[in-house]
Amino acid sequence: MAITKNVLIRYHALDRCFSNPGKNYDLSALLEECNTDLYEYNPNSDGIQRRQLYDDIKFMESSQGWSIDLEKTKIGRNVYYRYADPKFSIKKEPINELEAEQIKSAMLVLTRFKGLPQFEWINELLPKLDQTFKLSNQSQEIMSFESNEFLEGLEYISPLFNAMLYKQCLSITYRSFKSDEDTMLTFFPYHLKQYNNRWFLFGKGGDYDNLTNLALDRIIQIKNSNLPFIENTEIDFNEYFEDIIGVSKSIGVKESKIILHAVPDLAPYIKTKPLHGSQQKITDNDQGFTFSIKVIPNYELEKLVLSFGEQLKLLEPEELRIKLKARLQNSLNNFN
Repeated sequence: MAITKNVLIRYHALDRCFSNPGKNYDLSALLEECNTDLYEYNPNSDGIQRRQLYDDIKFMESSQGWSIDLEKTKIGRNVYYRYADPKFSIKKEPINELEAEQIKSAMLVLTRFKGLPQFEWINELLPKLDQTFKLSNQSQEIMSFESNEFLEGLEYISPLFNAMLYKQCLSITYRSFKSDEDTMLTFFPYHLKQYNNRWFLFGKGGDYDNLTNLALDRIIQIKNSNLPFIENTEIDFNEYFEDIIGVSKSIGVKESKIILHAVPDLAPYIKTKPLHGSQQKITDNDQGFTFSIKVIPNYELEKLVLSFGEQLKLLEPEELRIKLKARLQNSLNNFN
């Protein structure tokens, strides 16, 4: 059971009521206190019902919770609740077994950030928590992440992160796959993006007036520059990638409605893992799954569509359909 913010708010509200010696709380009063605290945190909250209140109290009394000892006093038709020990509070208790397991799970994820800038504290914290919760007793890994530790350019993530954080202009030596010569760029870094297990740096510099991206595996060297930093005042990176697949965004190319058809065997994979956040169903039957996405056409879109082979057909737009058909024909020619 994951302990969410709303659940914690309810537990602390109940804890406050149970430890209050100056007021008696029956179920109605406890419910009102919980819902008042929830509403203060989120005015749009619908609150909880009595059934949920019973479950919250039951959890707090359990060994998975805090094993609280409640004194239940019946006065007339009402039953009033308070801690048997007036000095008790869940805030004074050490973490329970459930919380320890949740911390252990979180630590498995945090180990992924070791070595990255601004996460140096993890290197110090992990051994302490490891000793406390005996993480090292885990004989086998129980969670894996897709990564490529041999990818070139990973060593630049740390200096680039700090350059963006502290707004440092950079002098970057870069070699494109399309060139045999190095290029020196004065670069203002704004954003790091991972796509398909590769990292890309977005910013402005060199001969580019518009935003450009550099693949980290093609960076040769990074040095600090004394030039004043030009800040990003135009682009919101939370929105920048919404209308593309991948990292390529050509200037002047508009968003298009792409219509595709997946054969029945592929359909469940496309439905459970959409190609893009804009994916919308058109038809879904025993002939397959026809759907649309709204994106700016780019190389990554073409590569993604072609990666499904004969199981995915691009229906519209016709211009892109012709382009992919030509690419497939060229690919077929390689086998002649």
